[in-house]
Amino acid sequence: MSLSYAFIYIAVLLFILVRHLRKRKRKETVHATEWKEAKAQGLTEPQSLHPVIDPVRCIGSGSCAVACPEDAIGIINGKAQLTNGAACIGHGACLAACPVEAIKLVFGTEKRGMDIPNVQPNFETNVPGIFIAGELGGMGLIRKAAEQGRQAMDSIKARKRSGNTDYDVVIVGSGPAGISAGLSAIAHGLRYKLIEQEDSLGGTVYHYPRNKIAMTAPIKLAIVGSVKMGEIQKETLLEFWHDVVRKTGLELSFRERMDNIERQPNGNFVVHTSAGAYSARSVLLAIGRRGSPRKLDVPGEESSKVVYRLIDAEQYRGQHVIVVGGGDSALEAAIALSEQPQTEVTLSYRSNAFARVKAKNRTRLEQQQEAGRLKVMLESQIIKIEAASVTLKQQDQVLEIRNDALIVCAGGILPTALLQKIGIQFETKFGTV
Repeated sequence: MSLSYAFIYIAVLLFILVRHLRKRKRKETVHATEWKEAKAQGLTEPQSLHPVIDPVRCIGSGSCAVACPEDAIGIINGKAQLTNGAACIGHGACLAACPVEAIKLVFGTEKRGMDIPNVQPNFETNVPGIFIAGELGGMGLIRKAAEQGRQAMDSIKARKRSGNTDYDVVIVGSGPAGISAGLSAIAHGLRYKLIEQEDSLGGTVYHYPRNKIAMTAPIKLAIVGSVKMGEIQKETLLEFWHDVVRKTGLELSFRERMDNIERQPNGNFVVHTSAGAYSARSVLLAIGRRGSPRKLDVPGEESSKVVYRLIDAEQYRGQHVIVVGGGDSALEAAIALSEQPQTEVTLSYRSNAFARVKAKNRTRLEQQQEAGRLKVMLESQIIKIEAASVTLKQQDQVLEIRNDALIVCAGGILPTALLQKIGIQFETKFGTV
């Protein structure tokens, strides 16, 4: 009987093993197909902090692929691989999930370098008094960005005062690093000014798609203390930040853009913004790598109907809307708008084809076109914006289109040039830490 039981156990184990191997093979086939599609569409180059997998150490457990909320990692030929680099936004969940430490997070790639400012361990740049924390310094991870903001403010508090200023510190940006820094400024009794060029807090997280998973971990904030977090949705995280602002009395100045930083002979600074100028002994740049929205620079762009991101498609129900851009954000905005009842949507793009966009967005766009829910105008450019219409030029033809709202999804302009003008030094990273 014992021999019979042994055969049964072996048979069951073999069945489980074969089933597992077949399932794994199917997944590898899917991942390989995704990799080929991403390569064909030019979606292999990551935009920010991203993983590099050591194939020698990797055992192909798949833990990193399961942990990645962007489905940017797959298993191919028994090894983990970044199959969709463009989808990776540097969560870092893969690093924590790897059981054999085969992953490291790096900036840039061999083909595309990333400019990272030179920052000292105390987060001060080569320009004394100017500090950088968070995404601009290469740290997109929410928990670590918040920690950097807190530590940077500790360093700012320790600086010697020189002359009279409006503020001890001007903080630029209201993402995790900026909010954390503001709370620390309050805790330290510092006179602070926190400005944000947009009309909302949250930084890059605010621009995540609806219900997107934001990976984080326990965060330590001044005044608030330690907060336990895990895998939470964008909306929940933003609600948390808003609650922190309400309870702590953190003061923010929205829709105020930093235009320049002028260094004074005594070592202090004058920060010029779209709303005025402030003197400060220190400046903390907690801005993201999105930069300022890229504008069209056409007459009428200052109109209130022109915005640079889609927040809620439902608010445009029943309107005539034009979306400008050819990237995933533009396609996703046009598709979302086209799903609203009685909404007429036009997607304007200056090139003759959409490149570097996700296959699912391209397919969905074509489906909405065929269904007559949106119109695509390639090789077109906006040349004038008026109250009830927009004038476009498509090839040699000038057209006036009825319009209630214009959404520009043309990317952002990084602040690198401005910071270099101030004197901040950068280093270009090509796939290095």
